[in-house]
Amino acid sequence: MNKNSFFSNLYKKYNDTNLVLRIVIGIILGIIFALVFPNLKAIKMIGELFIGALKAIAPVLVFVLIISSLANGKIKQDGRFKVIIILYMLSTFLASCVAVVFSFISSLTLTLVADASVDAVSPGNLSEILHNLLVNIVSNPFVALSSGNYLGILFWAVLFGLGMKSIAASETKAFLSDIANCVSKVVCKIINFAPFGIMGLVFGAVSSSGTDIFGEYGKLILLLAFCMLFVYFVSNPFIVFIITRKNPYPLIFTCLKESGITAFFTRSSAANIPVNMALCEKLGLDKNVYSISIPLGATINMSGAAVTITIMTLAAVHTLGIQVDIATALILGVLASFAACGASGVAGGSLLLIPLACSLFGISNDIAIQVVGVGFIIGVIQDSLETALNSSSDVIFTAAAEFRKQRKESK
Repeated sequence: MNKNSFFSNLYKKYNDTNLVLRIVIGIILGIIFALVFPNLKAIKMIGELFIGALKAIAPVLVFVLIISSLANGKIKQDGRFKVIIILYMLSTFLASCVAVVFSFISSLTLTLVADASVDAVSPGNLSEILHNLLVNIVSNPFVALSSGNYLGILFWAVLFGLGMKSIAASETKAFLSDIANCVSKVVCKIINFAPFGIMGLVFGAVSSSGTDIFGEYGKLILLLAFCMLFVYFVSNPFIVFIITRKNPYPLIFTCLKESGITAFFTRSSAANIPVNMALCEKLGLDKNVYSISIPLGATINMSGAAVTITIMTLAAVHTLGIQVDIATALILGVLASFAACGASGVAGGSLLLIPLACSLFGISNDIAIQVVGVGFIIGVIQDSLETALNSSSDVIFTAAAEFRKQRKESK
């Protein structure tokens, strides 16, 4: 076997190995190297390169995805469909509110790679935050892209996307879709090497802070898991009960068994679409509705992503000692809800949108990307829980809208 064939087979074997397993191995290797070779800076540099690549591509990713989705979006007009959209957005907002409440109760902080307190400027009050918000929104779009100003990126992407939707030729819209797919593929390629990046991040964290750092990560995982379980078993059933006036838990447990468990292991809302479609058929739902609402839900129904974005952002806020009032927390909830809708279809999508939420508090992009790095370290569990909540909720709210219609017709 020649050298090229050997490396080709090795790379193929690497790609064929489950990403979760690779990340776990990367975490273990990072710990071992940090304990045995704490001064081996080259390993730490791998983590820095991984973070640098994410930092470079994330603004472009958000920009092209939003433009493409708005330019190519098609929405069917249906009474049930409108109800489903409202439920998707309401549940996502309530999920972010749940995350805000428990984040304040826990006041969890993070150990970042560098001391970020010098770079972050705490806003004085709500009016100052709103002023900074508006100024950042209307900044030059090219400057916004180069500086990682996600508020400006979001604003201009929405305007360009809506403009393209009304005037662009079908070929142009197809080109935009191709560009979005291309950038998404680049992100997937970067994420494919996440085990090496995470190994470097874990090495840097353990070599500088010791093994006590994992107590902190454990607390973060527990907080994320608790909030997502609270949303699934308390918040979502409450919404379903209000809509259907029926006991929601038979539906909740059915969706958990038939959809949530599968989504937990596949860690992909898109991959779970066929499972959800089959479950909708099994529940006797209208195919004309669920054939649209399920794929759309995989795009915009992102309660788990809202929880992740909110908790990680407030952890950064608490770490930097930034004071947050209730009004600002509600703004964060709204922002996290809209940001979560842009997290679909991208590996680590919710993590890559954390800088958008962090920018609300004047936290620099450099520090926000470090928070993203922490997210990737715990991503094996976080992403599985997030996907399970997101994907199973698509069926829950599609069924709730159908049951609501049946209840009204039976009167």
